[in-house]
Amino acid sequence: MAVYLALALALAALWAVKYVMDWTAAVNALRNYPGLRYAFGPDSLAVKSRIPYFSAGYFNVFTRKHRDFEEFDSDIVSSVSWLPTPGRLLMLADATAIKEVTADRVKFTKPLAVYKILMFYGSNVVVTEGDEWKRHRKISAPSFSERNNRLVWDETMHIVKELSQVVWAGKREVPVPNVVDLTVPIALFVIGVAGFGKRMSWFEDLNVPEGYHFTFKDALHIVSTDLRLKLFVPEWLLKLGPAKRLHNFWTAYVDLEHYMRDMIDRRKDSENKEERYDLFSSLLDANEEESEGSAKLSDGELMGNIFIYLIAGHETTAHTLAFTFVMLALYQDEQEKLYQHIMSVATDGKLPAYEDMGKLSYVLAVLQETMRMFPPVINIPKHAEEDTTLPTQNMAGEKLTVPCPKGTAIMIHTPGLHYNSRYWKDPHTFNPSRFLGDWPRDAFLPFSAGPRSCLGRRFSETEGVAILTYMIKHFRVDVLEEPQFAGETFEQRKKRLLRCRTALTL
Repeated sequence: MAVYLALALALAALWAVKYVMDWTAAVNALRNYPGLRYAFGPDSLAVKSRIPYFSAGYFNVFTRKHRDFEEFDSDIVSSVSWLPTPGRLLMLADATAIKEVTADRVKFTKPLAVYKILMFYGSNVVVTEGDEWKRHRKISAPSFSERNNRLVWDETMHIVKELSQVVWAGKREVPVPNVVDLTVPIALFVIGVAGFGKRMSWFEDLNVPEGYHFTFKDALHIVSTDLRLKLFVPEWLLKLGPAKRLHNFWTAYVDLEHYMRDMIDRRKDSENKEERYDLFSSLLDANEEESEGSAKLSDGELMGNIFIYLIAGHETTAHTLAFTFVMLALYQDEQEKLYQHIMSVATDGKLPAYEDMGKLSYVLAVLQETMRMFPPVINIPKHAEEDTTLPTQNMAGEKLTVPCPKGTAIMIHTPGLHYNSRYWKDPHTFNPSRFLGDWPRDAFLPFSAGPRSCLGRRFSETEGVAILTYMIKHFRVDVLEEPQFAGETFEQRKKRLLRCRTALTL
């Protein structure tokens, strides 16, 4: 027994020595560049909050914003973690370094292992690199056309008009206890019609097609709401469905797959192709027009891409709008400026048309300022494929050169960049006017940057501008007065209303 114990202790000691050597090698590879030293780094989802020596805290990427960079006196900060294996990371809040990283797809690649979890229904434009990515992008990019943007505008206006004039008919005040309960259905309906070509109503359609368990609307809503279950719960447990929520999610997930496959089959079998401009129809058209058989997307890849559109364009837009409504409720002077701007465009009393979107500059500025302060994605990961260096500077503006050896993980630290006072004056102040005229475009990354930037940027902006234009033209947004919060200060109210967390997005 003593021999086995001694052997176990010896193996543990060897493991510990190797671990220390690996950690030391990781530190030395970065030449001990200043930064965080924790068991779990800031890129780990294992622990969300910062705990001394144990976890750098993933959520602290958002809550600390630019503070870590200020404390380490550099707009690039290193991180070396112990677990799960010693690893090195560079966090970037320097616009010049970030532009270099996002522009060079050979030297700095997308770490596909991080994104493989997004292959829900099949491979797609997000989870591929190199020639495979080019194949996906060639077929999927044309879907985001000017005709689709016009569809987004018109359908968005239809959705919020129905909400206002039918659902809220005759009401002078509409209490919304949680603003997400308003913005999520709006975004869901928009992606339903402009993404899938399926118009949905605020009034529940109870007709479930034969062979299905949910309507398309409900399947889409359940899957998009509980998508994180697919990430963190084993498939066998989802299928077993020991809890109602797990059972409903898996059933809706299967239903949505059948809905999409049926849409593909009907489109393929149709002799007369109806001219439609939703993303799904455009994607199928582009795929059918592809001359090279090897370049075409499979049915699984078609579903994989359209599902990525759903996730990228639904949750992010819904939460950005939620933050926007909260900020306008808190800052009534900004809301009044926005209202006056909208009315100056809608001079004849009519709703602005898609052609007027270019005139609604302050509406877009309000959305942009919200995305600057509450970036949908707080960490954009990259991977160094060769030994190189990155340029940056300290808080005094002195130039620094940061070692970036091959194999180093890179975090484009969006909150750090968006709250960097080098690029944004008074970055903690809600000031949409900063987006009028000249502003630092390289320091604004809610849609990422470079060749891998978001294909749906214009889709999202069109939807957001349309929703804000209609809602602020017809309603004033106020904070709901509740007795239990009667004595709170402005700062306490602001903190309460802006309480948030990170999942796939903020």
